[in-house]
Amino acid sequence: MIPGLFEKNLRIKQLSVLMMASVITVSCGSSKNVASKKKTTSKTVAKAENLRKLDSKFDGNVSRSVSDILKDAEKYLGTPYKFGGNSSSGFDCSGFTVKVFEENDFSLPRRSADQADAGKKIDIKDVKPGDLLFFATAGGSRVSHVGIVHDIGADGEVKFIHASTSKGVIISSLNEKYWNKAYLHAQRVL
Repeated sequence: MIPGLFEKNLRIKQLSVLMMASVITVSCGSSKNVASKKKTTSKTVAKAENLRKLDSKFDGNVSRSVSDILKDAEKYLGTPYKFGGNSSSGFDCSGFTVKVFEENDFSLPRRSADQADAGKKIDIKDVKPGDLLFFATAGGSRVSHVGIVHDIGADGEVKFIHASTSKGVIISSLNEKYWNKAYLHAQRVL
């Protein structure tokens, strides 16, 4: 063996692992503070933590096609996170949205940053179930995470279903501090 070749290969492998970990973190972000054990209303939490008001004025009527998309999304609840994953054995955030929409004969780009340009940009107050929400989980304005609007509470609270890096496919709220701060914009693709 050539002297130093083993050490060089080891360093390359270590660097590769470090780069993959960085990509995973930026790819679909983290889901810190996803669940709260304290029983408080979302509006109380939002006021106490000075969160942005990210509510919708949705009227409650969901089309059959959107209902089908949400049912397909729900069947994956609990599926683990897997970088680059787009199947029931594991999803990353954009792999999850691609799979769910694909099962309903609708094509989305593979990357969350590209999905952020699909369809029409809409104001948060106009979102309804089936719309896509985009986040910058690493700060700044670069899209690094996507979720599907799941439901809107009577008080306007927006909940979305997505593949989180720490808990896999879950439903979260825009009133959770982490997601409220990371939220960028919404797109209507249907």
